[in-house]
Amino acid sequence: MSHKNVVAILGALVALASAAPTLAADTGQKFIKEAIEGNLAEVKVGQLAQEKGASQGVKDFGAALAKDHDMANTQATSAAQQMNVTPPDAPGLKQKAVYAKLAALSGTEFDKQFVKSMVKDHKEDVAKYQQEAQQSGPAADYAKQTLPKLREHLKMAEDLQRGEHVAQSTQASKMK
Repeated sequence: MSHKNVVAILGALVALASAAPTLAADTGQKFIKEAIEGNLAEVKVGQLAQEKGASQGVKDFGAALAKDHDMANTQATSAAQQMNVTPPDAPGLKQKAVYAKLAALSGTEFDKQFVKSMVKDHKEDVAKYQQEAQQSGPAADYAKQTLPKLREHLKMAEDLQRGEHVAQSTQASKMK
């Protein structure tokens, strides 16, 4: 291999190595911004569940969401500040659409759609947070701290979903 090729390869490796921390930082910044938007959305949806929920389980879950995600948002905002990231002050467009859809519902239909949405949302969040938790830095530290509570929320949502399913199948069997 010629000296020119060795120098070119080394130059390319140095360029890649110096880009990796930037890529990780960009990923962490994107994660923390989305986490804050998600927390803001969960607080609002939790409050909505307390107002519109037909079952006590949905109301209680909504209260837990609002409280826990408000606390998580304080931690996420702190991580954002450590990273010199301006924290968002509102949920993202996707979360706003979910809120609007849920706000238009009431009664048992609200409960059903709320629980379905929370199961889906928390499954996605757990996966994203697990991925970020494998990195290093303030965003990863936040992800590691928050994962247990997200898993707890997912379990609560799945338990509500199963309870709802049991109630529906019990009613269906009574109709036969």
